[in-house]
Amino acid sequence: MADDKMMAQISGKDGFIAALDQSGGSTPGALRLYGIPESAYNGEAEMYKLMHEMRVRIMTAPAFTGDKVLGAILFERTMDGDAEGKPVPSFLWEDRGVVPFLKVDKGLASESDGVQLMKPMADLDQLLVRAVAKKVFGTKMRSVINQASPAGIAAVVAQQFEVAKQISGHGLMPIIEPEVSIKAPDKKGAEALLRDEIVRHLDALLAGETVMLKLTIPDVADFYKPLVDHEKVARVVALSGGYSRADACEKLSHNHGMIASFSRALAEELKHGMTDAEFNDALGRSIDEIYKASTQKV
Repeated sequence: MADDKMMAQISGKDGFIAALDQSGGSTPGALRLYGIPESAYNGEAEMYKLMHEMRVRIMTAPAFTGDKVLGAILFERTMDGDAEGKPVPSFLWEDRGVVPFLKVDKGLASESDGVQLMKPMADLDQLLVRAVAKKVFGTKMRSVINQASPAGIAAVVAQQFEVAKQISGHGLMPIIEPEVSIKAPDKKGAEALLRDEIVRHLDALLAGETVMLKLTIPDVADFYKPLVDHEKVARVVALSGGYSRADACEKLSHNHGMIASFSRALAEELKHGMTDAEFNDALGRSIDEIYKASTQKV
């Protein structure tokens, strides 16, 4: 398994994981929220350059250190980029004390049985080899659950655990992310089905196999506590799922043992036109609020 120091930090230290992995279709929206409209760039190369600059600005901010930010999930292009003259994963761990993860999924398939499975990942092994070479600790992959569909949820969890085995085979820690949409008509029902399916697959893991889970904050406080306590789970992290940071943090504070892995909620006040002092202050406040929700429970 991956570096022991990284494992100890991710599994046991107080803090949260930053999600800096917007990609493809979500990038224009992330840039828009940052204050850069689509009219400000031409083509994919310029778009990703601006996105990388935003991420580097976050990663190099004074508050973005392993004191409160345990890890950061990266988009493939970010993993391949540099920060302050170093490969991003090396910069994060060596300079900031932040454990690097990599988003590996290629997006979502069309909805079927109330869920969206992950698209095929034909080149996954090659990507994982590159991630290991760059000293990445783990990976993340996302599916979406829109309905309380037993067959659909079973398919999502089965696919996630199947790919997780492939990832673990490369010595990387897989973060399994079966997101329940906050707009699901029966969100509680979907969460109940999801929890049961996850437990079933966790119980079937072999000795030495562990995973992380990234889940939507449940409607019932501590509903995922059995997963937090499961011997095969290194950590359970929460996605913000479209909630504002204030709402996501309030909900998270009621879930013991669950820490944040926020993306939009982390960056919601950050704007391209801010001075460095304004940007660093806003990010510092965001990190403090998310850290508190992750570590001080109601």
